[in-house]
Amino acid sequence: MNPGAHVPDSYYERIDEHRYKPTVHASGAWDPDELHFSPLGGLVVHAVERHLAERAADAGLTLGRISIDILGRLALDECEIQVGTVRPGRTIELVEATVLVAGRPVVRARAWLLATSDTSAVAGGAPAPLTPPDRCAPWDMASLWPGGYIASLDVRTLAPPRPGRTTAWVSTGLDLVAGETVSPLASYVGLVDTANGIAVRQAPTVWMYPNVDLTLHLHRQPEGRWTGLDTTVVFGGSGHGVTTTVLHDVTGPVGYAHQMLTVRPQPPAAG
Repeated sequence: MNPGAHVPDSYYERIDEHRYKPTVHASGAWDPDELHFSPLGGLVVHAVERHLAERAADAGLTLGRISIDILGRLALDECEIQVGTVRPGRTIELVEATVLVAGRPVVRARAWLLATSDTSAVAGGAPAPLTPPDRCAPWDMASLWPGGYIASLDVRTLAPPRPGRTTAWVSTGLDLVAGETVSPLASYVGLVDTANGIAVRQAPTVWMYPNVDLTLHLHRQPEGRWTGLDTTVVFGGSGHGVTTTVLHDVTGPVGYAHQMLTVRPQPPAAG
């Protein structure tokens, strides 16, 4: 970037109704020339919510599950998001979103929206809340991972990270989309994919373990600016791994996230 050039204070800038341009803050951890999936996941939720608002979907439906598949390389380039309703309904609705880069689908997502009602009389079974972020130690995650996205984060850990096991709070001072009001849910989801990078089992300079998907199940809608990640990473013996996370906000647990990993050695350096 040229000295004195404007540095945007968001992960994306809108081009038109369905297209978005990533900023330098959206660059990835495995390859700074690629997108980090985390803010793109939040952008998908934002597009889904805009679609529902445009078609005046029935009030009282909230997102209960979103499952996102990563189909290929996420180039650090403008993208188009196409959203459609697969299964309309007054109490249950299924919406699908496709992200295209250079006309090629790179992400597909399906979101279940469910009717809300008062079930507080039978609520229970969730884990205990986490220690609040203002009582946790800052962690320089950028010392482990490169890329603009990781550099943009405020990360606080409840205890020093251990291989395959870390609990951390993640936040950012950047907007998801420049100049646009974004829901707490979209902002929250825009940080969840960080989970696979906080509890590394092996040094990312020696082993690769990118995720091919991200699935969230929510029993409560998240609030506030902090995303809590109580994360465990397991590697199997045949090249597969799973990252499992209990999701929290500052009030308590909100649901669960899972990521399927492809585990393989880093290729030897050329030359």
